[in-house]
Amino acid sequence: MNQKKTIQTIGKRKCAIARATLSPGNGKVTINHKVINNLASELSQARILEPILLAGDTIKEVNISVNVSGGGCQGQTEASRLAIARALANYNKKLKKTFLDYDRQLMIADIRMKEQRKPNDSRARAKRQKSYR
Repeated sequence: MNQKKTIQTIGKRKCAIARATLSPGNGKVTINHKVINNLASELSQARILEPILLAGDTIKEVNISVNVSGGGCQGQTEASRLAIARALANYNKKLKKTFLDYDRQLMIADIRMKEQRKPNDSRARAKRQKSYR
Protein backbone atom coordinates (compact mmCIF):
# COMPACT_ATOMS: atom_id res chain seq x y z
CA MET A 1 0.00 0.00 0.00
CA ASN A 2 1.87 3.02 -1.28
CA GLN A 3 0.89 6.27 0.39
CA LYS A 4 2.25 8.63 -2.28
CA LYS A 5 1.37 6.67 -5.39
CA THR A 6 -1.29 7.90 -7.82
CA ILE A 7 -3.23 5.18 -9.63
CA GLN A 8 -5.17 5.71 -12.84
CA THR A 9 -7.62 3.15 -14.21
CA ILE A 10 -10.24 2.94 -16.95
CA GLY A 11 -13.69 1.37 -16.94
CA LYS A 12 -15.87 0.91 -20.02
CA ARG A 13 -19.50 -0.06 -20.53
CA LYS A 14 -21.24 0.24 -23.90
CA CYS A 15 -20.26 3.73 -25.14
CA ALA A 16 -19.37 5.14 -21.69
CA ILE A 17 -15.74 5.55 -20.64
CA ALA A 18 -14.76 6.35 -17.05
CA ARG A 19 -11.25 7.35 -15.98
CA ALA A 20 -10.60 7.05 -12.24
CA THR A 21 -7.66 8.67 -10.45
CA LEU A 22 -6.86 7.42 -6.96
CA SER A 23 -4.54 9.62 -4.88
CA PRO A 24 -3.66 9.93 -1.18
CA GLY A 25 -6.31 11.80 0.76
CA ASN A 26 -9.14 11.55 3.24
CA GLY A 27 -11.90 9.55 1.53
CA LYS A 28 -13.40 12.08 -0.88
CA VAL A 29 -15.12 10.64 -3.98
CA THR A 30 -15.99 12.92 -6.90
CA ILE A 31 -17.54 12.17 -10.28
CA ASN A 32 -17.07 14.82 -12.97
CA HIS A 33 -15.92 17.27 -10.26
CA LYS A 34 -19.14 16.79 -8.25
CA VAL A 35 -19.51 15.05 -4.90
CA ILE A 36 -21.06 11.62 -5.32
CA ASN A 37 -24.07 12.57 -3.12
CA ASN A 38 -25.17 15.11 -5.77
CA LEU A 39 -25.85 12.47 -8.43
CA ALA A 40 -29.37 12.48 -9.85
CA SER A 41 -30.37 8.88 -9.27
CA GLU A 42 -30.20 7.12 -5.90
CA LEU A 43 -29.79 3.82 -7.74
CA SER A 44 -26.71 5.17 -9.52
CA GLN A 45 -25.28 6.33 -6.19
CA ALA A 46 -25.84 2.91 -4.66
CA ARG A 47 -24.21 1.10 -7.61
CA ILE A 48 -21.15 3.36 -7.56
CA LEU A 49 -20.78 3.10 -3.76
CA GLU A 50 -20.68 -0.74 -3.79
CA PRO A 51 -16.88 -1.08 -4.26
CA ILE A 52 -16.32 1.78 -1.80
CA LEU A 53 -18.39 0.04 0.91
CA LEU A 54 -16.64 -3.29 0.27
CA ALA A 55 -13.23 -1.59 0.61
CA GLY A 56 -13.98 -0.66 4.23
CA ASP A 57 -11.27 1.44 5.93
CA THR A 58 -9.08 1.56 2.80
CA ILE A 59 -11.23 4.37 1.39
CA LYS A 60 -10.36 6.66 4.31
CA GLU A 61 -6.75 6.84 3.09
CA VAL A 62 -7.43 7.89 -0.51
CA ASN A 63 -9.36 10.34 -2.70
CA ILE A 64 -11.01 9.09 -5.88
CA SER A 65 -11.78 11.37 -8.80
CA VAL A 66 -13.71 9.97 -11.77
CA ASN A 67 -14.20 11.61 -15.16
CA VAL A 68 -16.89 9.86 -17.18
CA SER A 69 -18.22 10.64 -20.65
CA GLY A 70 -20.27 9.07 -23.42
CA GLY A 71 -23.17 6.68 -23.27
CA GLY A 72 -26.21 7.02 -21.08
CA CYS A 73 -26.88 7.21 -17.35
CA GLN A 74 -26.70 3.48 -16.65
CA GLY A 75 -23.63 2.92 -18.85
CA GLN A 76 -21.80 5.77 -17.10
CA THR A 77 -22.74 4.34 -13.70
CA GLU A 78 -21.40 0.88 -14.58
CA ALA A 79 -18.22 2.31 -16.12
CA SER A 80 -17.56 4.44 -13.02
CA ARG A 81 -18.15 1.46 -10.74
CA LEU A 82 -15.67 -0.65 -12.72
CA ALA A 83 -12.99 2.08 -12.75
CA ILE A 84 -13.29 2.70 -8.99
CA ALA A 85 -13.11 -1.01 -8.16
CA ARG A 86 -10.04 -1.48 -10.37
CA ALA A 87 -8.28 1.48 -8.76
CA LEU A 88 -8.99 0.20 -5.25
CA ALA A 89 -7.83 -3.31 -6.21
CA ASN A 90 -4.55 -1.86 -7.54
CA TYR A 91 -4.10 0.09 -4.31
CA ASN A 92 -4.85 -2.85 -2.01
CA LYS A 93 -4.24 -6.28 -3.59
CA LYS A 94 -6.40 -8.08 -0.98
CA LEU A 95 -9.53 -6.33 -2.29
CA LYS A 96 -9.39 -8.07 -5.67
CA LYS A 97 -10.62 -11.40 -4.28
CA THR A 98 -13.30 -9.61 -2.24
CA PHE A 99 -14.60 -7.82 -5.34
CA LEU A 100 -14.59 -10.99 -7.45
CA ASP A 101 -16.46 -12.96 -4.79
CA TYR A 102 -19.08 -10.22 -4.42
CA ASP A 103 -19.69 -9.47 -8.11
CA ARG A 104 -17.53 -10.40 -11.08
CA GLN A 105 -18.61 -7.22 -12.93
CA LEU A 106 -16.65 -5.14 -10.40
CA MET A 107 -13.34 -6.29 -11.89
CA ILE A 108 -14.13 -7.62 -15.37
CA ALA A 109 -15.76 -5.42 -18.01
CA ASP A 110 -19.02 -6.39 -19.69
CA ILE A 111 -18.06 -6.21 -23.37
CA ARG A 112 -21.55 -6.44 -24.87
CA MET A 113 -22.30 -3.61 -27.30
CA LYS A 114 -25.31 -2.43 -29.25
CA GLU A 115 -25.61 -4.27 -32.56
CA GLN A 116 -25.04 -1.96 -35.51
CA ARG A 117 -27.85 -1.11 -37.87
CA LYS A 118 -27.66 -2.81 -41.28
CA PRO A 119 -27.90 -0.86 -44.53
CA ASN A 120 -31.33 -0.70 -46.20
CA ASP A 121 -33.09 -1.84 -43.03
CA SER A 122 -34.64 0.22 -40.28
CA ARG A 123 -33.24 -1.74 -37.32
CA ALA A 124 -30.29 -3.99 -36.49
CA ARG A 125 -32.20 -7.25 -36.86
CA ALA A 126 -35.00 -6.16 -39.20
CA LYS A 127 -35.42 -8.31 -42.30
CA ARG A 128 -37.05 -7.52 -45.61
CA GLN A 129 -40.51 -8.96 -45.91
CA LYS A 130 -41.00 -11.40 -48.74
CA SER A 131 -44.11 -11.36 -50.86
CA TYR A 132 -45.03 -14.53 -52.72
CA ARG A 133 -47.88 -13.06 -54.72
